[in-house]
Amino acid sequence: MAGVDALYPGLRVPGLDRRDFDPDQWWRVATPLLGRDAGFRSEDIGRSVEGRPLRHLRWGTGKTRVLLWSQMHGDESTGTMALADLFAFLGQHPDHPVAARLRANTTLHVLPMLNPDGAARFQRRNAQGIDINRDARLLATPEARALKTLHDRVRPAYGFNLHDQDPGHRVGDSGRGTAIALLAPPADAANRVDAARARAIEVAATIRIALEPHIAGHIARWDETFNPRAFGDLTAQWGTSTVLIEAGGIEGDPQKQALRKLYFLGLLAALDGIAGGGHAGVAHALYRDLPENGDTWADLRIIGGTLAIPGQPPARADLLVNFREPLAWQGGSIRDIGDLADTPARRTIDASGLFIVPAPDTGAASDAPCRIAINAAACFHLARDPEGRDQVWTLRYDLDPARPVPDADR
Repeated sequence: MAGVDALYPGLRVPGLDRRDFDPDQWWRVATPLLGRDAGFRSEDIGRSVEGRPLRHLRWGTGKTRVLLWSQMHGDESTGTMALADLFAFLGQHPDHPVAARLRANTTLHVLPMLNPDGAARFQRRNAQGIDINRDARLLATPEARALKTLHDRVRPAYGFNLHDQDPGHRVGDSGRGTAIALLAPPADAANRVDAARARAIEVAATIRIALEPHIAGHIARWDETFNPRAFGDLTAQWGTSTVLIEAGGIEGDPQKQALRKLYFLGLLAALDGIAGGGHAGVAHALYRDLPENGDTWADLRIIGGTLAIPGQPPARADLLVNFREPLAWQGGSIRDIGDLADTPARRTIDASGLFIVPAPDTGAASDAPCRIAINAAACFHLARDPEGRDQVWTLRYDLDPARPVPDADR
C-alpha cells in the first residue's frame, strides 16, 4: 500500500476538515466523485425519521459482494470521511493495480451516513432517540430497516461496520491511547470461530499489518462479547464475514484528520486483501494477540488543590474533568471530586499549594460564580488565595490552546 500512501494527499477530499459536518455538506463534496463515468451507481433506498435520504452506492463488477456502512452513530464520522477518500481513489485512479483488482473481483455496496438526522445534530442517536446499532433485532427505526433490507438484498460475503470510539480508551492495561480498535464479531454467545468469522479475523489481521508501521502499540481489539441487538454481531450471524473498525484518537489530532488517513489505508488494505485473496491464511494470532480495549481514562485530572467554595469550609480535593470534544479539549464538565490520586487521566495538572475557586459564569445573566459539582460545567480558577484574586490558571469550559496547563514557574 506504499504507493497509495504516496497518493493520499491528492485523494483527501476537501470540505471535510471538521468532524461535525452535516449530511448535506458530505453529499455536496462526495457527489461529484460518484459519477457513472467513475463506475458508481446510486439509489435512494429509504428515508430517515426526518425525511433525509438513505443512499446506496454501488461500484465494481466482481462476484464478491462487500457491504460497508458508516455513521450509524451520528457523531462518529471518521469512517464517512475515509469513504469519501476511497471514492476519490476509485474514481481518479482506475488503472491503479488495487483499484483494478477491486473493480474486477468485488462489487462494493456502500451505505454512508446511515444516521443523517443524528449527523445533523452531531449526536449518537437518531431523531427518535434510538441507538440504531442496538436496533438490529427489533428494526424499529427506518434507518435500521433500510440497512437490513439492503443486506438481505445484497447478501454480502463481507461487511464493514465503521465507527468511532471514545479516545479515552487505553490499549490493554497500558497508558497508550487506542487509535484504532478492530473486531471480528462473534455470531453467538459461544464465541465460536466458523468459516465466515475466520475470514473476518484474517481481514482484521490484514488491517493490523497495514497500520502497524504507522501506529504500532496503538491498535486494540474490541470486546468480543456477543450482543444480540447489534448490527455487527447479527450480520455475522446472518453469514457475513464482518469487521468492525473503531477510530479512537491520536493526541494533537482534534478533528481526526490523521486518523482519517489511517482509516482509509486500513480499509483499502482490507478490501484489496479480499479482492486479491491476500487475506486468506493470514495468521489469526495477528488479531488474537491484539490487547483488548482497556479502561477509558478521564480527560483531565487536577490533583493536590484545595476547594475554596464560598460559604463552605476549604477541602483538600482532586477534580476529574471530561470534555464533550475530548481531542479538542472543548466542553468540559466535572466528572468526579475527591481523592483521585489513583485515577488515571489523559492529562494531569498538579495544583499543590493552589486553591480551586469557582469562576464567573460568563453564560449567566449575572456574574454569579459557576458551581463546582458533579456534572456541572468545568468553570474554575486555580489561584494562590482562596478568594481567587491571585489567579494562576483558568478553565472555562474549553482548554485555552495557548495555555492548556499552568505555567511551570507559577
